[in-house]
Amino acid sequence: MAKALEHFIERGLFASRWIMAPMYVGLAASLLILLYTFGMELVHLVTHLGDINPNDVILGILSLIDLSLAGNLLLIVIFSGYENFVSKMVDDGHEDHPEWKGTVDFSALKLKLIASMVAISGIHLLKVFMDVGKMSEQDIKWMVIIHLVFVASGVLLALMDWIAKKAKGH
Repeated sequence: MAKALEHFIERGLFASRWIMAPMYVGLAASLLILLYTFGMELVHLVTHLGDINPNDVILGILSLIDLSLAGNLLLIVIFSGYENFVSKMVDDGHEDHPEWKGTVDFSALKLKLIASMVAISGIHLLKVFMDVGKMSEQDIKWMVIIHLVFVASGVLLALMDWIAKKAKGH
């Protein structure tokens, strides 16, 4: 009786991973929000091209890069999160299958996430530096500190993963 109960509980716990599936579908839907925002930013940039200076063009392009990096980050989280925590994806050998799909474990996912966060933070910081007169010195200082915290977090995560792999003998 106890073994049957244990088996039932374990099957239920294992099946509970499917609770995450709607979250990944929601993240995929949020790509549409990013696409809409990207499109609006691109339209704004193109329609105001004659009225803006080169700095504003660069800032607009940096915003587009920022949005595309956020989209890439979402895809990494969707694919690797789903495959690591819910179920393997079947792609039937599709020619556009990303090489990294199916190979990103939780450790690599953490590093990819923090690297993307550092890149996005760096782009925001670059945008601030290009238009430094619009922000207070205090705000800029805090943005630099936050960016450095992201960088340090990434380095520490990589170091912890390296130490863990060395401890396992890999």
